[in-house]
Amino acid sequence: MGKLIKIREVSLQYDITTRALKYYEDMGLIQSTKSDDYAYRLYDENAIKRLEQILILRKLNIKIKDIQRIFRSEGSEVVLEILGQKVTDIDDEAALLHELKEIVIDFIRQIEQFDFYNGSDVKLLYEKAREVERQLVNVDYGGNPSTVKRLLDVTEKLEKKPDVRIIELPKCRMITSGEGDKETLRRFDILWSRLDMKRKDRFFPRDFMWWDEERNVSIWWYAIEDWVTEEDTKGFEIFEFEGGFYAAGICRQDDYSDGTRVYEGIKAWVSEHESFELDERPGHRHLWHVVGPKDTNKRLGYRQLEIFVPIELVGTGRK
Repeated sequence: MGKLIKIREVSLQYDITTRALKYYEDMGLIQSTKSDDYAYRLYDENAIKRLEQILILRKLNIKIKDIQRIFRSEGSEVVLEILGQKVTDIDDEAALLHELKEIVIDFIRQIEQFDFYNGSDVKLLYEKAREVERQLVNVDYGGNPSTVKRLLDVTEKLEKKPDVRIIELPKCRMITSGEGDKETLRRFDILWSRLDMKRKDRFFPRDFMWWDEERNVSIWWYAIEDWVTEEDTKGFEIFEFEGGFYAAGICRQDDYSDGTRVYEGIKAWVSEHESFELDERPGHRHLWHVVGPKDTNKRLGYRQLEIFVPIELVGTGRK
């Protein structure tokens, strides 16, 4: 069988956590063995070689799903395809960074016309900054609007993944609006407002909504307390919300492209993280709700929307 290396030794030699090793094994990327007289995982020469391949691909920022594809394939076509796409992605980002650099240089040239040590010039520089601010909001100022358009386009394409937080939503009773029309949703909202005034506890001001793609309608889910009966819900269905773990991120409520960016960013973050995976079981839907008091939203100039993507914790048995 050859020499077997203990999991702890592999962890130290390759500067990788034992949890990551177990995760790679759970994903079917490597295989360990166990000895009758030793309770922990052991790795043979083939497993070590496979681990080195994994680490190289991960350093190249190759996703786990793509590594699985590579290892399932017999020839070199898949790995060449994936690495080729990575080169294209790098080229695209490099081109965007170069364009961003040129935009920044254009602003530097404008600023260089002023003297920081001259009081009047500092005031002019401040006014210039205000112009840039107005330009970003209205694209209406004395400079070059095309520069601002380029800046917005480039930085939007260069947007990094959203900040993601992991939360556990509790099990609870909920009522659902079902697939009703606008009038049904209006009645549901009135009902909820009345129930909301009476309840003592809440974990969101308006709880959840989700989009039923098959029926092309919005569905509202509102949490209710134990005292609420079917008579109180005026015909709207009560159900048990299973709860679970979710990855969440913030976007602008009325900006579809921003919502798509955050949603896809959350999924990408989960797929690249060694401790989590998407929970794609039927009924485990991605949800959203509006956050923030009205006065803060007014100051922001837009309403914030929080998107929730259901996830599973790898290796813990918890979902």
